[in-house]
Amino acid sequence: MKLAHIHTGSDDFFELAVVVGERFAPMSALDMPYKDLQQLIEAGPEARTEVERAAAALAPDAWSQVTEAKLAPAVMRPPITLAVGLNYDEHASELSLDNDAGPVLFTLFPNSLAAHDGDVVINPDISVEIDYEAELGVIIGKPARDVTPEEALDYVFGYTAINDITARDIQFREPQWSRCKSFDGFTPVGPFVVTTDEIPDPQTLAITCDVDDLRVQDSTTEFMIRTVAQLISTISEGATLMPGTLISTGSPGGAGRSRKPPLYLKPGMDVTVTIEKIGALTSHIVE
Repeated sequence: MKLAHIHTGSDDFFELAVVVGERFAPMSALDMPYKDLQQLIEAGPEARTEVERAAAALAPDAWSQVTEAKLAPAVMRPPITLAVGLNYDEHASELSLDNDAGPVLFTLFPNSLAAHDGDVVINPDISVEIDYEAELGVIIGKPARDVTPEEALDYVFGYTAINDITARDIQFREPQWSRCKSFDGFTPVGPFVVTTDEIPDPQTLAITCDVDDLRVQDSTTEFMIRTVAQLISTISEGATLMPGTLISTGSPGGAGRSRKPPLYLKPGMDVTVTIEKIGALTSHIVE
């Protein structure tokens, strides 16, 4: 099942919707009470089954075109957003950073979450080295604590695409990475969340990033140093991952900082992260 948050009135009003092909149906049309993804996840697996059945029984004229809709962030109220750094060897090498000790983990602020086809505002008074990072996002579906790698994927609700936008000059000036990646709108997520039945193996997905017409990242999730299952197992050691937790799993090589000359995001640029089976997440850079 594919899910999205759709603006169904003013920009302040959105609704969780099921997406099938190029069409969507909001929860109100399905007579389902789940306003957003977090409510659906917290309601448990039975709720997901009910939504799937209601969508399958919905009349054709109750569906609308996704292309005519404005999307909100695919994940809106996660209990926490956790980001993993340096989880692809070539990205760690191009930044000249060590990834041997274990997963580099930090949090992203809630205000950083942004929608597909939205504007990302950059401020040159704060940073002049704004970089892109295409990443697979993982949404936890039930409380996970001390899980093994073998059982870890059973705790996943679904997957999404993330652009982990980063102020590199701040990243290399400060000892922690949360602030440099948490400015307003610096974590575009979406356009959809795809449940695990459609992505049984998260390590087989093509992942790319394009800045305007230039392909700048082109890899697959098979090159992660630590798999999704290994990450969940490690992060859940002694710490419960709550339902709805969003994990950004790291970016492959090709960051703008590593290019010669460096390629940083500037006003007027469009950046698109595409992940196989999930879709294309586009952001418009403005000042």
